[in-house]
Amino acid sequence: MIGHLVLRPSNQRDASDIGDVFLAARQHSLTFLPGLKAGDETRIRIWIRDTVLPSTVLWVAEVDGRVVGFFSLAGEKLEHLYVHPRWHAQEIGTALLLQARALSPLRLELYTFARNEGARRFYERHGFRAIAFGQDNMENEPDVLYEWKAGSAD
Repeated sequence: MIGHLVLRPSNQRDASDIGDVFLAARQHSLTFLPGLKAGDETRIRIWIRDTVLPSTVLWVAEVDGRVVGFFSLAGEKLEHLYVHPRWHAQEIGTALLLQARALSPLRLELYTFARNEGARRFYERHGFRAIAFGQDNMENEPDVLYEWKAGSAD
């Protein structure tokens, strides 16, 4: 059962908690990616703190004061949306996505890995449609470019 859910803009103090969510979600949902090597977790946390936080609009989802999910938005591009696996299937991802839409009300686009079937189902259920396929990412993993436009079905 979900406690009190709050969505709010992030701040620098959230960087460690955002890193926790990202790493847990990666381990749970992106099992097809190579495992992390020594030092990768530290590099990911530094990347979140020094690159993602200052360069995107980043919101967190908190339940009873604990960060359980986040999204980052750069214009119309949804760069990241992750929910800690312990909090899946409780509409937190939907709440974050609706907030991202409120910030970019006409259009959103995002990439997800083709093998991330859970994410693909989630976005398709929320009116996103696949518009391109490729693998231009640092993992060289097949991916899908999705787009949502205002007025598309939910």
